[in-house]
Amino acid sequence: MADPKADQTNDDFLDDVEAAEAEARAVETEEPDADALEADEVETLRAERDELRDRFMRALADAENARKRADRERRDAESYGGTRLARDLLPVYDNLGRALAAAGETEGEGNAALIEGVELTLKELTNVFHKHGITEIAPAVGDRFDPKMHEAMFEAPVPGTRAGDIIQVSAVGFMLHDRLLRPAQVGVSSTPAG
Repeated sequence: MADPKADQTNDDFLDDVEAAEAEARAVETEEPDADALEADEVETLRAERDELRDRFMRALADAENARKRADRERRDAESYGGTRLARDLLPVYDNLGRALAAAGETEGEGNAALIEGVELTLKELTNVFHKHGITEIAPAVGDRFDPKMHEAMFEAPVPGTRAGDIIQVSAVGFMLHDRLLRPAQVGVSSTPAG
């Protein structure tokens, strides 16, 4: 007769073996899932890292562009910030020049001090202009008309000139550094080529 204790031990042993096999199968199936999950997580983290690196590089480039733009705007403000004031002072320059021209036409010793004062004032204004980068555009009669620097006030046929030659200078022009502040006002020959 079979020993019931031995049967129970065998049954327990078989139960333990089946449980161990089931556990091994579960571990085998979990490990590939864990590896797959870990690989997915690594790939997700790499994608996130790449996206953050791209965003960082763009932000860095934006900051550099903003710095360059601010630097350029600061330089422009230093160079051209006084444009309106300079334009407002040009009539003062013109009027001082007209006063000297009119005083030169009149004779008399009484005007000498006044003329000298106007000359000194005009000279000082010219020095201030040069100090701030304002230069004259003073074409001479016979120069070629340049539409970038001159404004044609009239055209007239003048013998002995070619079309496009300056025949009269009404007012000098001015540049502020490399920008045109006011074009020189000139008369231009319209003599046809012949």
